[in-house]
Amino acid sequence: MKEASLLLTYRIPVLRLVFRSGGEFCMDKQGPGSEVMATRFSVAAGIPLTIPNVLTVLRILLIPVIVGLLVYDHFDYALWVLLFAALTDALDGSIARLANQKTEFGAYLDPLADKLLLMTLFITFSLLDMVPAWSVIVVVSRDAILLTGTLLARLTDTTIDAAPSVLGKATTLFQLSYIILVLAFYSRQLDPVQLTPLLYTMSILTVASGLHYIIRGVSNMNSSQGDA
Repeated sequence: MKEASLLLTYRIPVLRLVFRSGGEFCMDKQGPGSEVMATRFSVAAGIPLTIPNVLTVLRILLIPVIVGLLVYDHFDYALWVLLFAALTDALDGSIARLANQKTEFGAYLDPLADKLLLMTLFITFSLLDMVPAWSVIVVVSRDAILLTGTLLARLTDTTIDAAPSVLGKATTLFQLSYIILVLAFYSRQLDPVQLTPLLYTMSILTVASGLHYIIRGVSNMNSSQGDA
């Protein structure tokens, strides 16, 4: 009986990654049968890797770090990380304007990062009895309604104005200032009751900006339906 010999040949796919001007990558894959599959994707059409967007993503990644430090009573470290996160919030917008790196992705991601940061911290502070529960209800309800409205607009292909208003920016500033000061008071073992005037001012701005965004969103939806 003759011994049968079996020859197995493996052709290892060859990947070629080329970076082109304009933020476009080209990836060619050569496999068995000499067929070539080309996959091209544009970073500009997906996730633009600009400095402002990287800072915004970093701010999101810092959220669980701050929560972990709060849970284990490391208020001083949590305060420093929160201040750094607030700094990234100031830098991403400034760099985007000065360096002409504004993108549609960043326009949606930046306010979303702010909402995630503030909602998470207000909830965490409430669980740790650092802020009154009613303030968390006000903040979370407002942001949840706005996020739901934005999602519905995207699902229905309705054009909306996603740019934050002056009132909305003021609300974010007061919310972040209140959170930072509460954490600073606890880290220095001071009574946060002194922040009550700021708490009420922040709450009024939160409600007012929420109503403003709802009215603006409904107006945009009616305008889109009228044009259709």
